[in-house]
Amino acid sequence: MITPTGTTPYRHRRALSALLALSTATGGLAAAGSTATARATPAPPSSLVWGDCPREDPPHPSPRAQCTTVQVPVDWAKPTGPKIGLFVARHRATDPARRIGVLMSNPGGPGNPGADDALRADDPYDGYAPAMLERFDMIGFDPRGVGRSEGARCDEDLAASVPNRPRTAAEFERMRTLNGELAASCLRQTGPLAAHMDTESVARDMDAVRAALGERRISFLGHSYGTLVGERYSRLFPDRLRALALDSAMDPDRPDAERYLTDGSTTTDDTLNRLADWCKTDASCALKGKDVQDVVAKLYARADAGTLRDPGPTGPTTTRIDADQLTAHLTFALGKWNPEPASEQLAALHTGKGEVGWFPPAVDLTGRLVLCRDYDFRLRDFAHYQAVRKRLAKAVRHVRYNSQALDTVLACQGWTLPPEPRPAQAKGTLPPVLVVNATHDLATPLPGARRMARAFPKASLRIVDTVAHWLYNKTSREEIDAYLLRPKG
Repeated sequence: MITPTGTTPYRHRRALSALLALSTATGGLAAAGSTATARATPAPPSSLVWGDCPREDPPHPSPRAQCTTVQVPVDWAKPTGPKIGLFVARHRATDPARRIGVLMSNPGGPGNPGADDALRADDPYDGYAPAMLERFDMIGFDPRGVGRSEGARCDEDLAASVPNRPRTAAEFERMRTLNGELAASCLRQTGPLAAHMDTESVARDMDAVRAALGERRISFLGHSYGTLVGERYSRLFPDRLRALALDSAMDPDRPDAERYLTDGSTTTDDTLNRLADWCKTDASCALKGKDVQDVVAKLYARADAGTLRDPGPTGPTTTRIDADQLTAHLTFALGKWNPEPASEQLAALHTGKGEVGWFPPAVDLTGRLVLCRDYDFRLRDFAHYQAVRKRLAKAVRHVRYNSQALDTVLACQGWTLPPEPRPAQAKGTLPPVLVVNATHDLATPLPGARRMARAFPKASLRIVDTVAHWLYNKTSREEIDAYLLRPKG
């Protein structure tokens, strides 16, 4: 799962003022002939029949939103075989005389319903800027197996029983066995769709939506996991992209388990260093005057010894906290980057007095169905797992690992639906690409974003000096919007 625990699928659009630290990789946003123009493009004829959108819990869909269903094959290798329906939403350009075309998007996850971006495109708090609404038809769709697009189902009770931190060879093998049984339950409860939720299939679905709209080309904005959808689309259909903006980018090169864990864990470790630097200069730090890294080292020592307890209002409770729970707390508290409460909770653990917001283990079934197909995280056995963990321990100094990354890796052990190869690059001319990433992104670390930028002939990597994930709603909205309106940069 790439979207951090605790986020909701729709709350992403608001822009906040901040300074950008800019860095360029693999060339600038060079002009690319007609791709750089923003001439008015009338809406083409379409085979789709649009209607009212379902009335949902607040926030309600925009009155301008329209909805439809696009049929796609369950298995793209069998295009005339069984079909599923994709839920698609549209918010039409408010200035048709200046319409550029369609902007398709994916909010990440995997597992977030992508239609919401169009359903609430003009939301005054989380919607798009007026200049974007004037020029684009906003198109969103729930990816296959997600939300209103025939959501996948698995045995959730079985998922909750899978060991998430195996400490012995027997526990590791039990985890693999149960993961295999869980994959089988997904096939039983969902049907053949469960075996075809890889990102290449999602990218082909997106092109089916484009064709149904009657559009020759699309602009695309992907966030988090959505960046992988955009990258796969660019490999399959390069000539059908007008613009490609990737916010908080995943690693497109199919990293193995060790690289994925190392990138996430070293980023988490360095974010603790950033918290320590903040504590040296900000009087609101609850650990002011203390060595934050030393505090964390002592917390780990107590956790290993079995003496670390959950703090309470007047002192330590009887609830034992182990090293894995401590690591999970550090991963998500640092990733949310609210340093004042983060320091208060570390101080509470240190003194035993106070309150800590613990993050319950997440059971992410969609993540397994998607990421275990896109990436090859398979480990040979428990000895291999131990060797990776030992090398990881040498790469980090303070926080032992990125808990979210380890969750993802271990969820794929024993998964019986095998990884898919990365699709070959089709012939065609891509537009210049924009990749935006934070220096400290615990969900999509900067090394993966650098690899994403290098994957394109012409790409700019904009690096924001902050701790954050999903930058469009925080620091980079104006930058991304300017690119989408005119991809020459």
